[in-house]
Amino acid sequence: MTARRKKREEEHENVERWMVSYADFVTLLFCFFTAMYAISNVDTDKLGKFVRSMRDAFNASPSSGKAFSVIADIPILLPADIEIEAAVKDAMDTLASEAKGGVEIKRDERGVIISVADKFLFESGSAQLRENSRAVVDAAASAINHFPNMIRIEGHTDNIQISNRDFHSNWELSSARAINVAKYFIKAHGIRPERISAIGYAEYKPIASNNTPDGRSKNRRVDIVILSEKESQKEPK
Repeated sequence: MTARRKKREEEHENVERWMVSYADFVTLLFCFFTAMYAISNVDTDKLGKFVRSMRDAFNASPSSGKAFSVIADIPILLPADIEIEAAVKDAMDTLASEAKGGVEIKRDERGVIISVADKFLFESGSAQLRENSRAVVDAAASAINHFPNMIRIEGHTDNIQISNRDFHSNWELSSARAINVAKYFIKAHGIRPERISAIGYAEYKPIASNNTPDGRSKNRRVDIVILSEKESQKEPK
């Protein structure tokens, strides 16, 4: 009797159990591609704030090269420049609204760039930082000090040649402006000199046409470039 019942149970064994595993596999694929889609549409500001809060919660250092660490020291890999960009935007939000019109934050293959119109930093034809312009540089420094990246200060002019008692060319003016911003970072904010380089491009890297007053105004700028980790490694030691 027992043998006959066992035989009957074997005959009714579910041969479609593989469908359960198959359904689990399809579900995992759906979750994976949903997550990939969500990551591709990330809000960099919110993500940067999330990364910083999580890093603080887990006591991860920004100099460690990881966004933050979790159990077993498994890093969550996120582009470092996203965190830097969010920190810079937070710092610049403290500026008065009139200053924001001359400050642009962007990102390219070099890293994160704080582009500041010359009128917020200098008098026309001068390389001396205006007293009331230092809030812009102070805000940038407050963000820069949180990261170990190399900093490159780039001076730019329009194509109208300058010639006064202090400067005989746009090369000299753009270089002097970059150097003075670099010196202010070092003296006022204690940023290590070996982290900073200064360069003058004169009128040779415009971002707008020099054929209009508005275009020339955009080209007269100082770019504070927070170099990415990859670009920082290329800098001379």
